[in-house]
Amino acid sequence: MKIALINENSQAAKNGVIENALKTVAEPLGHTVFNYGMYSAEDKASLTYVMNGVLAAILLNSKAADFVVTGCGTGMGAMLALNSFPGVFCGLVIDPTDAFLFGQINDGNAISMPYAKGFGWAAELNLQDVYRKLFDGERGLGYPKERAAIMAKNRGILKDVKAATTKDIVSALKAIDQDLVKAAIAGDKFQEYFFANSQDEAITAYVKGVLAA
Repeated sequence: MKIALINENSQAAKNGVIENALKTVAEPLGHTVFNYGMYSAEDKASLTYVMNGVLAAILLNSKAADFVVTGCGTGMGAMLALNSFPGVFCGLVIDPTDAFLFGQINDGNAISMPYAKGFGWAAELNLQDVYRKLFDGERGLGYPKERAAIMAKNRGILKDVKAATTKDIVSALKAIDQDLVKAAIAGDKFQEYFFANSQDEAITAYVKGVLAA
């Protein structure tokens, strides 16, 4: 699985800690981590939590990433931003129990974590435990197991509802401020990672147009 890490500006200084915890868990399990930044608070390309949503939507809908790990001070802003886009199902995850239940019940494709609220002593251990609950083993099996079928049915219904109430991703991206989109994809590694992994020609063409404008 291709896992994208995205950090916004207020918590950018913690990118290295988060990346190390994510790679420590995910890579031995056979997953690949792509760090889209921000890499430090001094990065020239700055991301807000709203831009996290734009970037995550591009990566997930193009299949350049299979899963997005993001967050902000409380985790709530980034979660809301990601969930405003088609094809993105983001959960607010604070601890390993949240991670387990989100993975087994909701089986979404992104999480948002708080990197300021409650982020203190041994925070890196909590991160590793969260990632183990998310990425070690099969997700979507249900909890409790006897409710697995109804949970899977409800996930399908939710996907249908979101598809019906949102635009297709390219139309959605074109409908918002194009300067916002361009800023969201301005990171140092975006073009290297995205163009190597995108599987959607329409999204790729749109992104090329935004970058060339």
